[in-house]
This record gives sequence, structure tokens and C-alpha cells, in this order.
Amino acid sequence: MPYTHDVEGCLAAAVGEHGLPQDRLAETLADSQGALDWLRQRHGDGGLPLLQLPTRRDDLAELRQIADTFRDRFDHVLVLGTGGSSLGGQTLCALADYGFGPERDGPQLIFMDNIDPDGFAALGRAVDYKRLGVIVISKSGGTAETLTQMLTLVPAMTDAVGEAALKKHLVAITEPGDRPLRALAGRWDLAVIDHDPGVGGRFSVLSLVGLLPAMIAGLDVEAVRDGAATVLDESLGAKAPDASKPAIGAAVGIGLLKAHGIATTVLMPYLDRLTFFGMWYRQLWAESLGKDGTGTTPIRAMGTVDQHSQLQLYLGGPRDKMFTVLMGKVGGTGGRVDKGLADSHGLTYLGGRSMGDLLDAEQRATADTLKRNGRPTRIMEIESLNEHSMGALMMHFMLETIVAAHLLRVNAFDQPAVEEGKVLAREYLGAMAAT
Repeated sequence: MPYTHDVEGCLAAAVGEHGLPQDRLAETLADSQGALDWLRQRHGDGGLPLLQLPTRRDDLAELRQIADTFRDRFDHVLVLGTGGSSLGGQTLCALADYGFGPERDGPQLIFMDNIDPDGFAALGRAVDYKRLGVIVISKSGGTAETLTQMLTLVPAMTDAVGEAALKKHLVAITEPGDRPLRALAGRWDLAVIDHDPGVGGRFSVLSLVGLLPAMIAGLDVEAVRDGAATVLDESLGAKAPDASKPAIGAAVGIGLLKAHGIATTVLMPYLDRLTFFGMWYRQLWAESLGKDGTGTTPIRAMGTVDQHSQLQLYLGGPRDKMFTVLMGKVGGTGGRVDKGLADSHGLTYLGGRSMGDLLDAEQRATADTLKRNGRPTRIMEIESLNEHSMGALMMHFMLETIVAAHLLRVNAFDQPAVEEGKVLAREYLGAMAAT
């Protein structure tokens, strides 16, 4: 496995009265058996297409043709979408761009997932529309934010390249059927790729939604799926829940909620390229589990930044949080501090140490300090952050979310509360038009 998964720091034996008693863990793990059985059934009958994606390859040829064209033709590729249509792609593409531009040749990917007019105005000043490719993603085909992004962008692109050439610059991804996005694509003769109706947006990172941007970024998407398959295979083949890392993670999190009311879960990666991973996880967990008055609130933190901004609260505030510290094997990497220079300025502890040494010391110190202060803390460590390990992490948390939903007796795949705000926003727009 490309990562380790240590939950000992969440148990009462390690952190005291606010940890999970061993018997409660065993009880909750036993309850998760039904979720693993359900996953095996859905894998066998194809009832949950997400579970088929790790071993699929037949769907990649069409994507590769588009990706190659975009890589050759454009300096920038703009991804229009929000929520699950954007966060998975951003998470994968961060592997190829630390924020300073692409490192694997090809265009720079830009994800616009908000509708701030100032942001779009800045985009127009930053890119050459003649060298811009656009991917428009809306599973339903009717996402108001995404359609607004597209409809305000097209006139500017038309002025730059001409209406007849729009089809060379834009591609749409949406479900089959009578969809507004599909109709708009037809108006300009744009290519449309089908979004599988059986793959929910927040679970779609292993589909074309996440993999097309990743291909354009120069990533090995087969390795992403291979990594996901290692985790899925472990859980599908588990003879008992304690042989499935996602089931163990779900049992600990929901067990702590039920035993102690620990209703906040903090994910704290220590690697810059996992910045968007925390945001992807936050949507996945919150939108899947926050139903019927239950669920736990996901918090995305970042080490070492939040050691200097949030750790005081985590250690001295209410005991209502479970922590997952996500580490990399970074010791000995990076530039080294000159020993003589450090010694001469009273910094002996830094002399001869690499930047990775300090990062390694800090991530372990944070985890140990949390545990010593009685805060339930899980440690996950990645051998090497790459496409394979990222796919494994993403599948882990998707499965953990599904198992947690089973333990809470909620549907992991719907989001009924979100629809109310959408309806109200349309009412407000209608009122504006009437005045």
C-alpha cells in the first residue's frame, strides 16, 4: 500500500478518556460489515459505477485525443465548474503545478469555480483568448454558476477567434439527455463528452471529470486509477472490517462521534501539493454525511501553517475534534542549513539539517503533541506523493465516506439540503428581472 494508516492515537488506551474505547471500536467495526458487503454487491453487479473506474481503460482513448490537442494548441486551459466538477481536477493537477506554473510542459490549467466578477475580469486580462482552451463541466447541465461563467466568456472568445472557431476552443462535459449545457454546446457545434449519470459529482475524480484536466497537465492517469484499485481491492477482499483501512477510519470517526460527541474532523496534510486535497475531502465528507441532523464537520488545515494559527485552539480549545495528520517521508530532502553559519547565530539545532528534516520533525511533533494532550489523532504517512499514491488516498476517503454513511444510516450520494438555496437564488434573480 502506498500509505500507512495508524489509528492507535485515537483510542482510549493512547489518549485517555476522550479516546475511543477498544470495545466501542470493535462494535462499530462490526456494524461496518454491512457497508463492505454492500460495496462487494455493487462492485459485482455494476450498480455503483465508481467501483468500476479503477480498472477501466476503454474510456481513456477519447480523453487522450482531446488532451493532446489542448496540450499542443493552448497556453492556458480554463476549467469551468464548481464543487465536484472542479475540486477533484484541482487536486490531481496540483501534482504537476506547485503554484508557479506547469512543470511537465503543456498549458497552465486555471480552475474558476466561483462567479466573482472581479475574478473573471482579471482572467480576461491574464490570458490570450486565441491561445485559451476551455472545459465546461456540469453534471446536471444546468448549474447556474457554470452556465453563467460560460455565457459571459463566450462573447469575449467570439470577439477574439470568431464564432465558427469556438468549437476548436471549448469542450463540454454533462449527462446525456435534454440539458441546457448540451443545448448550448449544440448551438456552437462544441464537442460534448458524456458524464456518467451513475457517478456523483463529489465522487467523480476518477472519471473524465478529474482525469481530462489531469491528462492535460501531463499526469499519468492510469497510475491514478491503479492507486485507487489497490485500496478498493483491499476493502473488497477484506474477510473482516479490521482488514479494510477505510472501514477502520470510518469506525473510528463515527465511533468517536457516538461515544463522546466528537463532531469535528480535522484533516491536516503537511505537503503543499495536498492543499486542494483537503478542500476536495471537505466537500466529499460534508455533503455526503451532513443529513438528518447527523454527521461530523470537516476542517481542512495545513501544516506547518496552522501550527501558527490553529494549533492553540486544537490543543487548548474544546475537546470536540478528531485529527488526521497526513505526512510525507521528507526527512533528508531539500536544501541544507550551513552548520557553521547556524552555530555562529545560536541556531545549532538547525545546523546541517535539511528543510525536509525540519518538516519531518514538525509533522511528528504536532501529531505527538495532540496525542499527549488527549486529542484523538490518526496518522497517515505517504511513501511518495505521486499519481499512484494520490489515487490511493482519494479512493480511501471515498470508501471511508461511504462506510461512514452506512454507520450513520444516511444516503452518501444525495444532497437534498443544497437544492433549497438553488431554488431561492433563482427566485431572487426572477425578482431582479421584474423590477
